[in-house]
Order: sequence, then C-alpha cells, then structure tokens
Amino acid sequence: MIKAIINAKLIMDDRIIEGKHLLFGKTITGISDGILSDDVECIDAQGAYVSPGFIDIHIHGSGGADVMDAVPEALESISNTLLQTGTTAYLATTMTMSETAIRAALENVKNISDRIAGAKILGVHLEGPFLNPEKHGAQDQRYIKDPDIKFILPYIDQIRMITIAPEMPGAEEFIRYLSKNHPHIILSIGHSDASFEQSKESFSWGISHATHLFNAMNPYHHRKPGIVGAVFDSEITCDIIADLVHTHPSVLKLVHQVKQEKLMLITDAMRAGCMKNGHYDLGGRKVTVKNGKALLEDGILAGSVLKMNEALRNMVKVSDMSRIEAVHAVTKAPARKLGVKMGELKAGCAADIVIFDEDFSIIRTIVNGEIKYVNPSGI
Repeated sequence: MIKAIINAKLIMDDRIIEGKHLLFGKTITGISDGILSDDVECIDAQGAYVSPGFIDIHIHGSGGADVMDAVPEALESISNTLLQTGTTAYLATTMTMSETAIRAALENVKNISDRIAGAKILGVHLEGPFLNPEKHGAQDQRYIKDPDIKFILPYIDQIRMITIAPEMPGAEEFIRYLSKNHPHIILSIGHSDASFEQSKESFSWGISHATHLFNAMNPYHHRKPGIVGAVFDSEITCDIIADLVHTHPSVLKLVHQVKQEKLMLITDAMRAGCMKNGHYDLGGRKVTVKNGKALLEDGILAGSVLKMNEALRNMVKVSDMSRIEAVHAVTKAPARKLGVKMGELKAGCAADIVIFDEDFSIIRTIVNGEIKYVNPSGI
C-alpha cells in the first residue's frame, strides 16, 4: 500500500518544502501536492519536520548491547534502540580486541544483518586493530597490530570502513591494495600520530576520510598542523562527535566553517547509549557513565552516550550549521560516501524516514516504509 506523510515540513536538498505530500512504499515514490486517493494511508505530521532517516557510520552499541558481544540478540537490541534517536541505518563498529573476538563480531554481522528488524546494518566499521599504540584512546593497545590483509579477507564484503594509522609499518601497502581492489571500503585516518606530510601522502594512497576529528590524534599546532591540518587542507571527508564533551563548541563551529558539506556527524556511542548512568564495559574495559560522559578507570573518554538527534541539536545550537546542513551531515553525506541509495527524500531512495519536532525530538521513525517507532508523547 502506498503511504503519504501530509502536513509536513519536508527537508529537501537546500530547502524546506511545505504544502506537499511525501509518497512512499518500501521506497520513496515521489512528492505530490494533489488530492490523495482513498486507498492511500495518510500519516499527519501536524507541521513537524520530515527528513531521511539518520545514518551513523561509527557506533559501537546502545541499549545495553555492544557489537563486540557477537550474538544476534545484541545487534537486534542496538538496532531497535537506535530507532528512538532517528537512526535508521548504521555501520556496526568493532573494537581493538583479540583476533578471535573481532572475527566473532564480524561473523555475527555477516550472519544476522539482513534479518534485523530495526535500524539497518549497512556493514562493519573496523575501528582497529590497525592503529598507532601511542594514540590508542579507549582501544586496548595490547591487541593493536600491523595492517594485515589476510585477517580481513574472509569478511571483505561486510567491511565498509576501516580506521587505520597510515604511519604504521605495512599501512601503505594495505591502503593501496584495498583502494585498488576493494573501493567499496572507506579508508579513514584515525587513532594516529601521522604528521601533516604523512597524512597528505596517505590521502594519495587511498585514505579519503578522517575518524572523529581531533580525538585520538595529534593536536593541531601552527607549526605542526598534523592530521587536522591535513584534513583542513584537503577535500577528504571527516566526522566528529558533537556531544560537547569530545569537542568544544568553538571547535565544532570551526570544523563546520572549514569542511562544510564534507563534514559528517557520528555518535561513537557505546552500550550505555540510551541507558542510565552507571557502570558498563567497552571492549572488555570498565566504563563509568555519569553526566553524559563515559570514562575508563584512568579518565580516558570511552566512546560516548550521544544520541544522533542530540548531535543535530547541538550542532545547530553551537555552530553556524543550519537545520538543513545538520540533517545532510547525517543523511545525504554518509549515504553518498557509502554509495547507498538512501539519505534523500527522492524517488527510488529507501523509504527510511524520520519525523521530528523543532528541537529534534523524534516523533516517528520509518524503515523501508514501515513505522518502527512512535514516540508515546508525540503525534
């Protein structure tokens, strides 16, 4: 059955459209301002905003579950929990743990991803183990290893993104090989101490993105601009954690001014996402969550508890990013980077849709044309 969202503010490209209907089945079929037939199921947005579903390319868990749990129930829990944040698709992100643990997580995604009922799993983001031990952050440096093609080949179709430190031994060969033979994989600089020159050189090998800019990398310095300076001085894309904990509001404002449409928003959320304060774990390490911060015992930030709709709210509040630009940073930009037909309210795109209010509170979430979440206090 064809459905229609009526009385909505539709976020389309560079404008917000009112007075038209969004028509969809499993995919979006078009925009209309005509009279709807009686057999069309109407959803009245009551003046709320409507956008494509949000896409999170870096998230470890939520709702008490983690990708590294490596069981179907964990992915189901994460996918169902994310619906309340407006996220309709994501990359299941791994941690630097033992090879056995990483393989188990990859195998789990391979087996279950096409049967998930909530937010879609678009593949795996391999965050490690090919990192610089000096910039391990919340990753367990005991399991960091040099880049190894053989390690990932059995799961090459599931892997859509790899965060890697390009200055490490074997990284150039690894990056060049994947860029040439498996271009569907986004190669991202992160957890790295690469210099400005090393970073720029790695972009020529095939690095096209930067993971949680500023975090787990050398600081920007006016004589040693490092990774951040290289990202600012290039056309590669990057993402950032807009939780006002990992990055100062003025930094969020600056990054948007410099990168514009090349900037994406991520959550980097761990299992405590959408949960209460308390004690959790991340990659086998103890984490305490309090007042919006997730910290390891040594005080290092351990991912976040950020919700995607909160990231949008924060960016619009503290930067010059418009509502349309913020939405694009979690829809159109990641969809195009991943090469998937979603992230836009256009005919032929997946009918992954979010209805939200002025404050980005989620009212309804739709996946493949089916209503998957309704806010009890919403419309």
